[in-house]
Amino acid sequence: MDLLQLRYFLSIADSGSITGAARALRVSQPTLTVAIQRLEEQLGTTLLLRGRSGATLTQTGEELLHHAKEVFSVLGRAEERIRGLEKDDTGSFVIGCHESLGAYFLPEMMRDFMSAAPSIELSLWNGTSAAVQEAVLERQVDFGIVVNARPRPSLVIVDMFRDAMDLFVATAHGGHEPGLYEDAVATLKRGPLVFAGRVHQCQVILDRLALEQMLPTRLLSCGDLELVKTFALSSVGVALLPRRVAAYGQEGKLRRLHPGLPFFPDMIAMVYRADIHRTKAAMRLKDALLAHGRALAKSYVE
Repeated sequence: MDLLQLRYFLSIADSGSITGAARALRVSQPTLTVAIQRLEEQLGTTLLLRGRSGATLTQTGEELLHHAKEVFSVLGRAEERIRGLEKDDTGSFVIGCHESLGAYFLPEMMRDFMSAAPSIELSLWNGTSAAVQEAVLERQVDFGIVVNARPRPSLVIVDMFRDAMDLFVATAHGGHEPGLYEDAVATLKRGPLVFAGRVHQCQVILDRLALEQMLPTRLLSCGDLELVKTFALSSVGVALLPRRVAAYGQEGKLRRLHPGLPFFPDMIAMVYRADIHRTKAAMRLKDALLAHGRALAKSYVE
């Protein structure tokens, strides 16, 4: 059976006659008669008893009427929901980013957005920036916040703000301002140097330090930037951290070892698929993420 047959059947049941249904639907009586005959053939039953007074539903006709009403009720709700997703602030979206990036980027943005748009549901997907990009391309993530995005077909990249992987020490063991360059190098060489071994930027800086003969002999590799930050705050040694990661939640407790030492500049970008379904809610979320990122750009300190 198809939906047109069911609509014809419902109209006949509502009007009580084929003539009345034909008038309401603005189709010919033979068209309705043929459609109902085919429906009865498909179901192997008689649905209507035709008489001078009109059409009466059989027992199987009453059963079909019950289910047909349910079908069109579901379709009506689906249509209403789809129209709402297109035009209203409603929907579900996944934001992807690395935990350390999300720790300083997401809290205020999520607080403000979820308060302003309570009908839009947000969830998080965490992974490396490369993994987030792949998740966006595979449609597991709607909007990704990534470090140093790599151009890919079908991917839109919008640069938002800068950061940098840099060398930090606890201010409790070195004051609030960097001292002489020679003293900073001596501190670095004493070690240990604490870093996230899986982060590409860290390896680049290690290679530069080795080339300039400033690499300490004591190295402490961690799997997570938050653990590196904890070691830095505990004065375990010199730490390699993104500047914004070092700053959030611990203002003034960590400082750059020295601006003359090697660092790795980063660009934080928002990524999404070029063919993303541009509903009102999706564009509202995109604009909120971008506005928050642009606001962070104004707070960048070299």
